[in-house]
Amino acid sequence: MAAHASSFPTDPVAPAAFLEALRTEGYDFFTGVPCSLVSGLIAALEQHPGTEYYPETREDAAVGLACGAFMAGRSPVVVMQNSGLGVCVNALTSMTLMYRTPCLLLITWRGYEGKDAPEHIIMGEVCGKLLETIGVPHRAPTPETLAGDLAWATAYQRSHSAPAALLLRPGVTL
Repeated sequence: MAAHASSFPTDPVAPAAFLEALRTEGYDFFTGVPCSLVSGLIAALEQHPGTEYYPETREDAAVGLACGAFMAGRSPVVVMQNSGLGVCVNALTSMTLMYRTPCLLLITWRGYEGKDAPEHIIMGEVCGKLLETIGVPHRAPTPETLAGDLAWATAYQRSHSAPAALLLRPGVTL
């Protein structure tokens, strides 16, 4: 009997390896609102010497910090749940897109495939469409494609001076 392939990744990327990949791509300023799907990455950010991580209470404030960091010559990352995408749509459209301030958006995909707490299901269904509507390109990496998708997002930001997003499904990283 053939094994059933799950749509969820089976071998998550270790948080330290993910942070190293981010740093290798040149990211040097991290902010955002924590999510349990990236708790390991948040812990790695907080513990890594020389890594600047500024936790925020609201996603729109994190986007504002990222814009300021970019203007100061930094390469920012904003971490958030997809529910937070709804909170920061105006900051993304009226600041990062309008003033062409790139940042990497690491958005955890709560409600992926309808599997999560009820309050995450609707945003899980629409988060990709919402990013498309506001003009933020995105990919949803697997553990196997994470490095390539990160390189794509970085290249896009540099060539378009605009944000790009990675929608992190459950199990992509710890």
